[in-house]
Amino acid sequence: MEIDVAKVRHETPGCARVAHLNNAGAALPPSPVIEAVAQHLELEAMTGGYEAAEENQAAIERFYDAVAGLIGARRDEIAYVENATRAWDMAFYGIRFAPGERVLTTTSEYSSNAIAYRQRGVRVDVVPDGPDGTIDLDALDTELRRGGVRLVSLNHVPTSNGLVNPVADVGRLCRAAGALFLLDACQSVGQLPVDVGEIGCDLLSSTGRKYLRGPRGTGFLYARRDVLSEIEPPFLDNAAADWHAPDRYEIRPDARRYETWERYVAGQIGLGVAADYATRLGIDAITARIDVLASRLRAELASRPGVTVHDRGVLRAGIVTFTVDGRTPAEIVKAARARDVNVNVSEPRGHGYDPDAEEAVVRASVHYYNDEEEIERLLSVL
Repeated sequence: MEIDVAKVRHETPGCARVAHLNNAGAALPPSPVIEAVAQHLELEAMTGGYEAAEENQAAIERFYDAVAGLIGARRDEIAYVENATRAWDMAFYGIRFAPGERVLTTTSEYSSNAIAYRQRGVRVDVVPDGPDGTIDLDALDTELRRGGVRLVSLNHVPTSNGLVNPVADVGRLCRAAGALFLLDACQSVGQLPVDVGEIGCDLLSSTGRKYLRGPRGTGFLYARRDVLSEIEPPFLDNAAADWHAPDRYEIRPDARRYETWERYVAGQIGLGVAADYATRLGIDAITARIDVLASRLRAELASRPGVTVHDRGVLRAGIVTFTVDGRTPAEIVKAARARDVNVNVSEPRGHGYDPDAEEAVVRASVHYYNDEEEIERLLSVL
């Protein structure tokens, strides 16, 4: 099955206005997502927030089945959270670390996660890259065999590079060592096949706004059923737990223990619609289309004098990073936007532990609804 590019572009109103190559930042949502969010907001305005939620309960509940189906999970292993950072936080801050236990991560760890490690005061050991830029599996195996590893925390696709980490191999090593595996899938869900069973992760955080094409202010957390009892949410409310007067509470037995009662209900509905939309198109078809566009863009950029492509990895996703001699990335972004082409700057402050991170690079991130003419428009800017 191939993507009907004309159809998905027709269903993406923003395509008529801009060449959007900033999908690693926030993708353009398709019409079904826009309509689902707008219709619920209108219902809230006309009937009241509580009443609208009651009337749209089926659409709210659909979110759990849609996301679970997308990543190969059970619906009771999915929590709706307001963004990927908060989803990751709910998992990480809920892990109980014994004195001396370690966290293993990689050089491409996102700086927001690095801040969390520092705040909690856990010991972090950075596993080096292999020759291709992905995590060195032999080095990871060695660290796991040393013992004392409570958590391996890894990104599937870094925010600042097109590489794809070998997450299923990491999962296999973690299971053998008895270490928890937390996967940051912020840049992979919606553009790559993500099956939590095949990957073997215990926890997975993701966002709605990037490749999944959902609303901003939405995200989700996957927590494997078998680890729920080990990871108590860092905070609770009366949606995450039941209060038994006068002084006892009971935490929910499923992943909704990581939710809060108040939420962006229209966003939850829209995120469910976005997950269903991706499933209908087919993740394999989505991946193939993105690969065609990203490979073409990398090849065209690499052929131009003065342009350096910085992506690494054996497998590469839709994020393409590059620099141009004599021009700052900010200048490239400004010139592109003047021609209605959206790209972004990836700054070094987003790199947690990479000692060789570029000062800044242009990040162009393609999606299946982009076309070849939009690639040419970016190249014409250069």
